[in-house]
Amino acid sequence: MSAPIKNVTIVGAAGNLGTTVFQKLVDSTNFNLQVLRRPDSTTKYPTGTRVVDVDFSSVDALTAALKGQDAVIALFGATSLGLQPALIDASIRAGVQRFIPSEFGGDVSLPKNRALLPFLEKGKVEDYLIEKSKTSSLSYTFVFNGPFLDWGLENNFIFDTSAYQPTIYEGGDRVFSTTTLDTVANGIVGVLSHPFETKNRAVYLEDVKVSQNELLSIAKRVASNKSWQPRHTTLDEATAAADERLKQGTVDVHTVAPYLYRSIFDPAHGGNFQKNDNAILGVTAKDKKVIEEVFAKIIS
Repeated sequence: MSAPIKNVTIVGAAGNLGTTVFQKLVDSTNFNLQVLRRPDSTTKYPTGTRVVDVDFSSVDALTAALKGQDAVIALFGATSLGLQPALIDASIRAGVQRFIPSEFGGDVSLPKNRALLPFLEKGKVEDYLIEKSKTSSLSYTFVFNGPFLDWGLENNFIFDTSAYQPTIYEGGDRVFSTTTLDTVANGIVGVLSHPFETKNRAVYLEDVKVSQNELLSIAKRVASNKSWQPRHTTLDEATAAADERLKQGTVDVHTVAPYLYRSIFDPAHGGNFQKNDNAILGVTAKDKKVIEEVFAKIIS
């Protein structure tokens, strides 16, 4: 049976998910927290937080920083995913027992998702962790939660309210699983609190199942005075345009997003989870009222 997890290191604690995870771990009072930060970072943390500035390219420096730690949570952004192998190697040297990599989205275990641009590096990290776990005491947990619900609405990702002209894919009736940042953070606490049940496996988190048309219906109810004019397209059209941008060497949010939409709205990519591990992790899912609450804040 896995030993209890007490000393936890967070990498990327200042990001969108990172700030929520950091606060949840603080609030739980069950863990001793340490934050790893780049030497040139100006991010500030609450008084009393143990912060270690470290060179993420140096396995030796990372190993020294991780001595005595039980778990590492990697919350890297898309451009920093490649830093994880060095962090994994250092975790093994330091005797860390659990590593949670930067997943937190679609199901990267599916071959169709692994072939998509946003998941290429994540798949490599998964494979690296799996192989390393076979010859060391380091274990892993992959966390899949679909697109972030609140962040995805607030940032016009899964449904664009900015001009009341949301882009609807494939008719809008395809159901997908989605999870708030708060619930994802609760799930991470659940992983650390249940090390045996979550060892060397993926866990799935979900607040609600919803479709774009259902989101449109809720948005219309919240803002009935607005002139909603949805624009319809297909995933093939969107990804074809992204392919052209890639050929031209343009890699930005407009290039990457269509592939993410493929992972969410294409049933072949598993965006509608057939199971979740909320109960194992002690997570209480939110209901669809949270969608109304977010729309009420962002639709003006």
